[in-house]
Amino acid sequence: MADLVGDGAAAPPSLDGHVVVTGAQTPAGRALARRLAGAGSVVVALEDVPGAGADRLETPHDDDGATGGRLLRVGVDLTSPEVLAAMSGGVDGVDGGAVLAGAPAAVVHVALDSDLRAALAAPPARRRERAEASVRAVVTAAAAAGARRLVLVSSAMVHGALPDAPVPLPDDAPLLAAPDDGLVGDLLAVEDVWEGAARALPGVPTAVLRPAAVVGPGVDTVVTRSFEVPRLLALRERAPVWQFCHVDDLADAVAVVLAQGLTGALGAGAEGVLPHEALERSSGLRSVELPARLAQATAERLARLGLLPTPAGDLAYVVHPWAVSSERLRAAGWRPARSNEECLAVLLEGVAERRSGRRGPAGGPRLPREAALGAAGAAGAAVAVVATAAVLRQARARRGR
Repeated sequence: MADLVGDGAAAPPSLDGHVVVTGAQTPAGRALARRLAGAGSVVVALEDVPGAGADRLETPHDDDGATGGRLLRVGVDLTSPEVLAAMSGGVDGVDGGAVLAGAPAAVVHVALDSDLRAALAAPPARRRERAEASVRAVVTAAAAAGARRLVLVSSAMVHGALPDAPVPLPDDAPLLAAPDDGLVGDLLAVEDVWEGAARALPGVPTAVLRPAAVVGPGVDTVVTRSFEVPRLLALRERAPVWQFCHVDDLADAVAVVLAQGLTGALGAGAEGVLPHEALERSSGLRSVELPARLAQATAERLARLGLLPTPAGDLAYVVHPWAVSSERLRAAGWRPARSNEECLAVLLEGVAERRSGRRGPAGGPRLPREAALGAAGAAGAAVAVVATAAVLRQARARRGR
């Protein structure tokens, strides 16, 4: 089992068939597909291209699975019937007989969205509709292709972030997140569809992997955005704790799930948690300490004014705990290679790159300065506005004296 964990240098036990990874156009999905191919698997990476048929995409030389596997990139509309052809090799440029012999060993559906800017480009109702339609089409195609295992990559955010949440959350913790119109609400809807599909396929083992806050090259989420403002946010009532999961460790977790045949709910996160004070020391960032009511009221007001790209409830994920135990994965031999401190360094490196203007979220152009408030999300915007208001009050007081 040691070959499956840590730095992922050795290949996992051979799977009888290829692995299909959806959502491969996102940073997390792309890293997962590369990692599995690099560990020796034949991977079909499905990149969601709305309105497209199933078409083979050019694979960069350094992504072709040089250690024994192979990575085949296919662009397809994940809501369409073309998904079946993409899974089973019926695509121009893919030699299904030589490379994709037999049914898929597994289909891994990456519902976790690690490209916030792209996700927020669509209206919430349309985005939700597409997320639900995609998971239905993927599961239907997987069943028709004879896939022998299904894995959903969601997020531990579906457990919600509550002041009195246990630290860490067990794998089977209830899903207490608010079903709002944001990305967490999308994940709740996807998991609901997934659960219904799993019941309709009693002979196919299924698993749901829920990682902590994901970090990695190009990863853009509500949590990473909260580090793009000058100050962090801490509640006066209780300092937050932090837990991260690097995309490569997430990929290793999927490899363990597949090799060990794990089913059901599984959390995935770095060892332990990072106290807020330690995060301040490691990052060099200072915090604004606010009463919980003021912080939430500020975020809600910004949302009503249309200044937030995400629901005000997302503020909870940077002030309340939602760390996971990863108990079942650890029992199966998984060990994340990166600590919370190392994950934080990766996150901050990405923030620094965006601030320098070398690239924007997920590799896009740098965001214009006037869009910084909206780009920061609920957490960052609340901090920015309240901190600015405090400075203005102090300035007025000085002038009054």
